[in-house]
Amino acid sequence: MKKLLVSLQALLFTCMLAGQATMPTRDEIKQFIASRTCIVLEDDAFSAYNQYIKDAVKLFWNLTPYEFINGNEFNVRRLNPSYSFIVLTQTNFESDKTNSVFNFLNLLQGKNVDRLAQMPEICAVPLSYAGEDDFVYSYKLGAILEFMQKHALLVKEDPNRTGRDYLKYYNENIPDITNKTILIRQEDLTPEIATIGRIKAICPYNIRIATEDEIMEAIGARAADTVFLHKVGPVGERKGEGYCFKMFIGTDDANVYYYDLHSISKANPNGLLPSDLKRLSRK
Repeated sequence: MKKLLVSLQALLFTCMLAGQATMPTRDEIKQFIASRTCIVLEDDAFSAYNQYIKDAVKLFWNLTPYEFINGNEFNVRRLNPSYSFIVLTQTNFESDKTNSVFNFLNLLQGKNVDRLAQMPEICAVPLSYAGEDDFVYSYKLGAILEFMQKHALLVKEDPNRTGRDYLKYYNENIPDITNKTILIRQEDLTPEIATIGRIKAICPYNIRIATEDEIMEAIGARAADTVFLHKVGPVGERKGEGYCFKMFIGTDDANVYYYDLHSISKANPNGLLPSDLKRLSRK
């Protein structure tokens, strides 16, 4: 992954920062719906990311025609509004004093502008912490791609659903999670809620501690009435600092049912928090 991100940075002079994203106009959203979507690959024949994104796109992308291109071709085509792009960027946040860097999957509309940050952003989803192994998100790519398409159709009908905090709009779906099966990896739970007993003491819903294979199977089968936790946070020596992102995504409908992020601290560790469960169970 690093090679793609570094090459894009060199080509485009800057990496996209989340706070610099340019929101699409109504006409630009229409351009996207009529566009051909280019999936930008790493210039590396042995890239794991390339294989993961190819497999996911072939199975889950159906909103627009698509093709796979390299970074050099992206730098040419990005000026043309007849193209849209799925591209990885490295993103940090001015408000994050730890300067943590995250990989985001961005859906961008082509436009004749100087910088990547000026391209209309249909949506962007946190994917992983920079430098983390590609496998940590690979099995979730299909559901993320389906969500991005669903969001694009939503903003076509309601352009007000764009914005820097667009994912927060989806918290209106929290009441619908009541009757879902909720899949969460053990590694994504903070110590206070690290067992089913502790979880049930806060949230009475059908929550299961699941393996990556079980979540991957649920996504592939589009398991009915099921959601999974997509959690992104720093790893290794930096695990105790920076931001932690949390999203519950439906395996059958690609809806987001919950989104939040928090600054990691001793009081609020890196993972799903008791406060997240309390918010889910709030009537």
